[in-house]
Formats: sequence, structure tokens, C-alpha cells
Amino acid sequence: MSGFRPPVADIAFALEHVVDYDAVAQLPGFEHADLETVTEILDEAGNFMAEVVAPTNRAGDLEGSKLNPDGTVTTATGFKEAYSAYVDAGWGSVPLPEAFGGGGFPRTIGLALQELMATANMAFALAPLLTQGAIEALLHYGSDGQKQQWLPKMVSGEWAGTMNLTEPHAGTDVGALTTKAVKRDDGTYAITGQKIFITFGDHDLSEQIVHLVLARTPDAPAGTKGISIFIVPKFLMNDDGSLGERNGVHTVGVEHKMGIHGSPTCVLSYEDATGYLVGEENIGMRIMFVMMNSARLSVGMQGLAVSERAYQQSLDYARERIQGRAIGATQDSPIIDFPDVRRMLMTQKAYIAAMRRMMLLTATYTDVSTHHPDPAVRARANEIVGLLTPINKSFGTDLGNELTSLALQIHGGMGFIEETGAAQHYRDVRIAAIYEGTNGVQAADLVGRKLPVRGGASALEFIATMRELDGELAAAGDEFATIRTQLNAQFDALEQTTAWMLRTGATDPNAVLSGSTPYQRIWGLVVGGWLMAKSALAARGLDDDGIAETQLPLARFYAEQLLPQAAGLAGAATAGSRDLFALGADALGNVALRGARV
Repeated sequence: MSGFRPPVADIAFALEHVVDYDAVAQLPGFEHADLETVTEILDEAGNFMAEVVAPTNRAGDLEGSKLNPDGTVTTATGFKEAYSAYVDAGWGSVPLPEAFGGGGFPRTIGLALQELMATANMAFALAPLLTQGAIEALLHYGSDGQKQQWLPKMVSGEWAGTMNLTEPHAGTDVGALTTKAVKRDDGTYAITGQKIFITFGDHDLSEQIVHLVLARTPDAPAGTKGISIFIVPKFLMNDDGSLGERNGVHTVGVEHKMGIHGSPTCVLSYEDATGYLVGEENIGMRIMFVMMNSARLSVGMQGLAVSERAYQQSLDYARERIQGRAIGATQDSPIIDFPDVRRMLMTQKAYIAAMRRMMLLTATYTDVSTHHPDPAVRARANEIVGLLTPINKSFGTDLGNELTSLALQIHGGMGFIEETGAAQHYRDVRIAAIYEGTNGVQAADLVGRKLPVRGGASALEFIATMRELDGELAAAGDEFATIRTQLNAQFDALEQTTAWMLRTGATDPNAVLSGSTPYQRIWGLVVGGWLMAKSALAARGLDDDGIAETQLPLARFYAEQLLPQAAGLAGAATAGSRDLFALGADALGNVALRGARV
């Protein structure tokens, strides 16, 4: 496996020239987070991730995590030391509130730091990611006492956090959960039940783990309206703030997974465990979505991050692997000189750049939605975050699957051999399209909740905003002509499919859901193309910038070879449900040959 080169230069270019980070740095509370400062932070973080975290990636895959006979969980070689160094350096606290010991930097910078860590080791990066999700939930809904008790050490990273949602019979259908919460006389709750697929549900990285657990009180309404959320610590706390006795939560299994072996995915059993209610009873879903919405952008970023690592490795291999002779060559050539290998490399590089810009843009809108002094501006930014979040999650993770597959393909037969490490990226990223809401759920959220906002005006206004780039493209001359032509054609395709979705949704919601996944992909392709065009325009005149000189070729490749897929998907997006349900459930399984013995 080749070394990890932190993509800080491209992140910094996108922040300065594409997503208008300067506007974020001018928001109240972010005055200390100017571009020069955050670029220095990203440089140092990149070095840390390359030198400390990246070396643990292979050990995590080969060794995994171990459930010991005493019920404790041990992580792979190097994880504990790397996490201790991560906490000592304060990387996890950078984007968290200063009131609890954080650095108070924007979410945008936090997302960039998450990318660097996940590119170094996706499995390792899940521990801080889940902790930050739990922190956000407590910041929004925890009592003052809960914040003071739990947040300082969670912000520092000394204590970890988890999200406990899934049960054997309650995955996407969270409302089917049966974990019980019975109120005691002292105001605490007795939590009893089992949770599965709990990321970093137990480990040896921190002395305390703060579980946020969804459960149901005895008289709660049925379904999602009757779910509450509780703090259930691994260890109870003494009055002096020290760790007390072990709580009634135990690890009964660590899953054997396709990928992210370094992340212990646990089965947790709650046996009369002590829990503390967060907020009020029966608002657990509201609190959960605070965690989930933030996590969905971060999971989309995981698709980007692993794609970046896989791309770097496939590029190194393509440069070094001598095989055959390219057209016009006088001696045997590295495979990077062959057109199809170049196609795969350019596809990876262009999509990675588009994803990075899209996710950073969404993060900037998140910062505007929380810190801008004008309520109307905050509200509009929040709408855009809502619209772009499912698109980011699905586009990033679908492309994660596709681009790691291309990276493996470039390795040829060696990619299929585990020792090269190419297969690890493919295996690791596969989960990202599944957890934190499958990509099909993201598509349903897009067409069912986000698209109808203000009768569709919110989405249409964003399309109009993207179209405003046309004047600048027209003035830029012939070298931008194909980019402009393709963008306008795909804006039309997006606008027309959006109109169909809005028109059809009121009368035939099943038809809209049937086309939601290709429709979601159209959005990702078009937003990515728009941002690549912006990036190429911004690069003009930056002659001594190594990133700038790549932007026009990448934007043109994206516009000519990737973006046209959007119009091609319009038919599938608007085809309705007839073809999907033309075969009954029995007919779908009717493949046996006549006379076959089974």
C-alpha cells in the first residue's frame, strides 16, 4: 500500500477560490478562523494524519478488534497510541464550542479535518466522528447540568460517545425498537434491551464511553412518536466527578464485517442500566436527527476520503507498472500512458474534486445557518443544507464504491490480491452507502421532505443560483464553451425532472419514489459540474499554482465525459412505478429451468 499524501492543497484552493470561505470567517464568532490560520491548521493536521494515523490503517484491517473473555474490547495495534496522540494534539476539539474547551472553529474546518483523518484511516476516524455526533445532540437538547458533566471531556476526546439506534428488528424502521426505559424514583431510568451495529460500542481508546440510547417508556405512543433518548455511560459517575462502578451495559459480540475491520462494531446488551433522559420523553427522533443530519454529511465525506486514498494508490501503481507499449512509444510503457487507464484516473480525480467542493460548500452553508446575524439568511442557508445533505451523502458514498472499484481495476490482477491493499479501500467504503440512512432512504428524504419545501421554490431557487454562472462562462471565451454548453443542457434536465417530481408527487407518490435514486444522482452530477466550472474560472491568472493549472482540464473532462449522464438519467427519474412493479414477488423468483431438481 502506497503512502498517504494529505490533499491539503486542493482543500485550501477550494476554501479560498470556490466556496467563499472568507465569508464564513467574517461571521460573528469566527473572527479567529481566517483563511491563513485555518490553512496552517490543515497543514499540521495533514502531517499528523500522515505520520500518526495512516500507519495504523493496515493493522486495523488485518487484525481488527478483539472481544476478550472478560467482555472488554481491544483495538488493533497502534490505535490506542494514535488516539492518545490525537487527543493530546487537540484535533477533535477544533470545531467544537469554546465554552466546553473547544477551538470554536467553523463546521467547514471540522469537515476538512474529518476528511484528512478518514483518508488516513476510515475505521479509526469513526470513533471521533461518533463522539462529535453525540456532542451535537447534547449541545442542542442536554440540560445545563448534563452539558457541564459530560461535554468537557467529550470535547477534549478523553471520553468517547456513541449513537445506539439499531436493533435486530429495527433498522431503517427505527419506530419498531423495543428497548425499554422505566423511570425510577430518583428520576433516572432503567434501560433494558439489545442494540446491534454500534460503531465503537466498546474499545480501549478512552476510559469512559457515553452512549446515547434510543428507548421507549412503558406508556409511550407507538412508532417513532414514542421514542426517547438517554445518556447511558459505560461507567457511572461518583459525586466528585471520578468514574464509579460499571453500568449495566455489556458487549456481547463484535461483528465480523466486510470492511472497516479496525472499527469495533458491537452488539450491546443493556440490563437494568442507568440512563439519564435527554430533553423530554418522546422527542428522541427529533434529537436523533440532530446527530444524523450532521453524520450524513460526514459519511458522504468518507466516500470522498477513501476515494482519495484509493486514487493515490492507483496513480502510484499506474506510474510504476510497466506493461506493453503505448501508441507511438519506442519502449515498454507504464500503464498510465494507455488511454483507458487515463480515463479511470481522470474519472477518479475529477469526481474527487467535485465531491470535495460540494461537501465544503454544504459545510459553509451550515456555518451560515448557525452564525449569520440575519435570521432570513440563516433560514435560507438551512434550507440549502437540508437540500444538499442527502445529495452529498448519496453522491459521495455511491462514488466511493465506484471510484475504489476503478482504483482496484487499475491494479489489474494485483488489485484482487489483498496484499496490495487496493481491495481494502473497496471493502472499507462499501458500508458508507448503507449506514446513517441508506442511499435509498436519502433519495426518499430528498423527494419527500426536501424538494417540497415552500412548494418546490427552495430547490428551484438553488437551480437559479447555479444558472447565474452562465454570464461569467460566456465571457470567459472559447476554452469554456463546451463547459457552458453542457452545464446549460444539464441545468435544463435537472429543472425539468424537478418540475415532474413536484407535479407528480401530489398525485402519485410511488412514482416519485420510484425515480428518486436516479433523480438524486442527477442533482449530484449537476452540482458537481457547476462547482468544477466555478473552480476552473477561479483558477485563471493563478499561473504559479499547481492546483490551479489542473482546474480547467478537470472541469472540461467532467463537463464532457461525466456531466452528460444527468440527462441520460432523466428518463429513469420520470418513468414512474409501472415497470418496477410489473413483475410480482413470485415472478421475480421464477428462474428455475423446466424439470430442474431443487
